[in-house]
Amino acid sequence: MGRFLPLTIRFVRGGTMVVSSIADAKKALGGAWKNKDAPAYLKAARLVEDAANGICRPAIAFAAFKKAAAEQGLLEPTGPSAALSMFDQLWSRDRKGPLK
Repeated sequence: MGRFLPLTIRFVRGGTMVVSSIADAKKALGGAWKNKDAPAYLKAARLVEDAANGICRPAIAFAAFKKAAAEQGLLEPTGPSAALSMFDQLWSRDRKGPLK
């Protein structure tokens, strides 16, 4: 399991990949993107490489990767986690009236 909450990337030519680490992000950057010359993509590629080499904080690189993927429409929408869905069901079932 990776260090970050998983993102699902849908590449331009089809296929998906779950990305939850810097190593995953580096691999995903090699996939089919809409524009590998886009500034956000280039920044993400540089920061992910720097993070892999220990000269950039992984959280910064992962955020740049997520931003680049979002700008190119590659992020799959995510729903609430299973735990959050269960909590919501319990909350709505146990709640009988307005909070006091």
